[in-house]
Amino acid sequence: MREVWWISLIKAAVIVNLIMVAFAYTTWLERKLLGRMQNRYGPNRAGPFGLLQPFADLIKLVRKESFFPSAAHESLYIAAPIASMFTALAAFAVIPFGAGWKIWHYHVDGEIANVSIALILIFALGSIGVYGAIVGGWASQSKFALLGSMRTCAQLVSYEVSLALSVLGVVLMGQSLNLVDIVNKQGATIWFFIPQFAGLLVFLFAMIAETSRPPFDLPEADTELVAGYHTEYGGMRWGLFQTAEYINLITLSALAVTLFFGGWHGPYAPLGPVWFLLKVFVFVSAFIWIRASVPRLRYDQLMRFGWKVLLPVATINAVITALLVVWVS
Repeated sequence: MREVWWISLIKAAVIVNLIMVAFAYTTWLERKLLGRMQNRYGPNRAGPFGLLQPFADLIKLVRKESFFPSAAHESLYIAAPIASMFTALAAFAVIPFGAGWKIWHYHVDGEIANVSIALILIFALGSIGVYGAIVGGWASQSKFALLGSMRTCAQLVSYEVSLALSVLGVVLMGQSLNLVDIVNKQGATIWFFIPQFAGLLVFLFAMIAETSRPPFDLPEADTELVAGYHTEYGGMRWGLFQTAEYINLITLSALAVTLFFGGWHGPYAPLGPVWFLLKVFVFVSAFIWIRASVPRLRYDQLMRFGWKVLLPVATINAVITALLVVWVS
């Protein structure tokens, strides 16, 4: 059965708002977990347990003065954070979170859009999102922001190669680029993190680099005096870059769950979305743990690690998987 168009619109609006709430409380979760891991409290003043801190941060960003450099290319300067935000949200549209349901007389799919080339679409949107950081740094007309955008381009474009190669084994075993088909294949056989463990490791490393998370946070460099490509941004324009980063973290965590850990599958089938959310929560928490415990790599270490370790491992994993699939066929 096909889903009615107005159900897709309602579902898209609900999921976009849920992702925005998830982003807000991912910032709260990160600050609380980092605080506990580093023997401090984290946010605890705005609301009980600091639960209103994300709303306090939003009000602060909205009320801050909206400025930009006088020499900046105005249209591109304004469009860059919007592009990053849009591509981050759009990528979640093809992530399946359930098997689908029958509600009254209507069929409801477990994703916003069931696209036959969903995996390629996610990577394509991720590649477009890189332009938000690059154009934003260039349009700021600041040498510091420009250098930060070049650093961003070098890292994100490099690790997209490893990220794409790491999932080739999953595509061969799932025999599809459709994420729903890949999840169904895992439900009928075995979760792909077992036969594709090497691919999973490469995917995780490349995913951390693609989301600019520590120890791969050199594109953003938020602990330095000059922050990188968004040095000349302030207020809600800077907030859009920050939002895109966290939404990309949630989206790629959901993609890892979908490709390697069975998606919505769990011990009790009716709880499909619950299992999906729990798995994503574990992934996000693990990346926060990495931020608390792993020091930042120097840029030469970062690039050497990517090209000399991740790329060969991803290639070997894809070749072994192809031979395995051919042998089984």
